[in-house]
Amino acid sequence: MGKSSKEILESAKTIAVVGASRDPHKPSSSVPLSMKASGFRIIPVNPLAKELFGERCYPTLLDIPEKVDIVNVFRPSEDTPPVARDAVKIGARALWLQSGIHHEESRRIAEEAGLDYIEDECIAVVRSIHRITR
Repeated sequence: MGKSSKEILESAKTIAVVGASRDPHKPSSSVPLSMKASGFRIIPVNPLAKELFGERCYPTLLDIPEKVDIVNVFRPSEDTPPVARDAVKIGARALWLQSGIHHEESRRIAEEAGLDYIEDECIAVVRSIHRITR
């Protein structure tokens, strides 16, 4: 069995957010902002934006030039297997699918490559419950 969501978050510093949004009313905007406010390094991934949350935005995970601890995903479940493969390619330590998102193939891809895997759980809720900050 892999690490718990709490353990994964406690050991992370940098979080790439796939599906980050510029709409402040969406969780894919408010969640990354709350993680950033708690001291985490947030790297937004959205091919339609140049900058989000005061950070440079990258079109894909493969374009990020630095190490990523967690790939946090705000995409429909059926869109997650390619994200899982890219998370493996960049050497991320964990793949985290947000609340309501789950996919068996993504789990298999991540776990076979040795990534920790979380699905259907909000990263900001875990951070808040356990009072995790950087």
